[in-house]
Amino acid sequence: MLEDLTFKSLGRVNYFETLDLMKSHVKEKDFTNEIWLLEHPPVFTLGTAANKNNILDSKEIPIVQSDRGGEVTYHGPGQLVIYFLLDIAKLELSPRKFVTIIQDFVKELLADMAIESSFIENAPGVYIDKKKIASIGLRFSRGKSYHGISINFDMDLTPFEQINPCGYKGLEVTQIKNLNKSITKIELEKKAIDLLRKIF
Repeated sequence: MLEDLTFKSLGRVNYFETLDLMKSHVKEKDFTNEIWLLEHPPVFTLGTAANKNNILDSKEIPIVQSDRGGEVTYHGPGQLVIYFLLDIAKLELSPRKFVTIIQDFVKELLADMAIESSFIENAPGVYIDKKKIASIGLRFSRGKSYHGISINFDMDLTPFEQINPCGYKGLEVTQIKNLNKSITKIELEKKAIDLLRKIF
């Protein structure tokens, strides 16, 4: 367990600025374990394995090359993004095990809202009837993690039609509000923090 773990609810923040802050944080000598909860203005991000051809039509939405793992995804208002700036070496977790823990966390979080979800082999993330509800993309540096997971909550899903989400042509997406209309964003964040406290 991490005794120094801090949670920060940052609201809506620019992707570029957040990326710079994450990179700076994991390099700090007096590194502290932090989990950031936030959302981004509309943006398509390309992971290190991304093929730009998976952006079909960006229209007015900016495209950012990121240093996280994975393919292309969309971030926008109404999505809960959780970034894990953690000392996974101290936690004695391999990157693979860490990914498993995060996916299991989302599955448990959704179950708490009476939403049944599943995983698809060799396709990281969390799914509901083969529709993606959460995307994962991480980066590991000197035993530290950054980036994290995005959970579709109550957003305009149309921009996902402008890409091949996570590199998969025709992959459909869904969101919490389509499955449980009673949950608010504040309740979702509180549930996430309470569960993450138990895990880390």
